[in-house]
Amino acid sequence: MSLILLLTGLYVWRQGGGLSAEQIPVLVVRDRSGQQAEFKLEKLDAQHIGERLRPLIDADAILCTDSAGVYAHFAKVEGITHRPINPSQNRRVDGAFHIQNVNAYDSRLKSWMIPFHGVATKYLTNYLGWRRLLERYKTQLNPLICLKEALGYRDMQQLTQT
Repeated sequence: MSLILLLTGLYVWRQGGGLSAEQIPVLVVRDRSGQQAEFKLEKLDAQHIGERLRPLIDADAILCTDSAGVYAHFAKVEGITHRPINPSQNRRVDGAFHIQNVNAYDSRLKSWMIPFHGVATKYLTNYLGWRRLLERYKTQLNPLICLKEALGYRDMQQLTQT
């Protein structure tokens, strides 16, 4: 299974109030089957990225990322195959490997958050979960699905209309 990653930054409100130009690092993880996860990182380093990725990545996975060094370090330490893609060198695809899927999601996430004019850091994970729900169910989203997801039920077959 190939796993594509992107580290993005989102503007947030500082807890002390006032708009901050600081960006909070958010790790976006997507695979080819459409599964995704987003994580607010405390710090942008191999340790914090590793804490989030270790439970998600199988030993036989191929880690397809941008060319940031923290991913290469993580892949080397964990013994995972790493396929870095460097868009700044006009290299967007490497055979079947690309990061366009996660870049498109990143763009949708940032565009979706613009009307909120930044969010408080302490609420960022809630906004990420909300967006993940919208991405997962698209046009099939209804109040019952929202309630079941909020309560942690995962048997959604009966909830989606075909």
